[in-house]
Amino acid sequence: QLQLVESGGGLVQPGGSLRLSCAASGFSLNYYAVGWFRQATGKEREGVACISSSGDTTIDAASVKGRFTISRDNSKNTVYLQMNSLRSEDTAVYFCARRAFNACSLYVPRATEYPYWGQGTQVTVSS
Repeated sequence: QLQLVESGGGLVQPGGSLRLSCAASGFSLNYYAVGWFRQATGKEREGVACISSSGDTTIDAASVKGRFTISRDNSKNTVYLQMNSLRSEDTAVYFCARRAFNACSLYVPRATEYPYWGQGTQVTVSS
């Protein structure tokens, strides 16, 4: 059974850091680009970052550029999202998703291009 499982979410103060993990089971992530998305309450799901299968290409949304870093460890079948300098507006449910191709698109990830999704992990930034 193909499954993506996110972990690492939680409550953090503004300015703090979290590292999210996206672990795959039932298939290898190694051949696919992977994206991170988030959805705040009452808002549409938005793309945050994408990493190519080899890890040599990443695409970041302007809102997180310089603060968030996407990376992957293909030996562990896992993709990460390191989030630093967190702000209240980063509060959302964060999802990872597998793209159908090994490359990211040239623009911020679009949910319609990712057929496989995890269940999400809540990130709350609050003092």
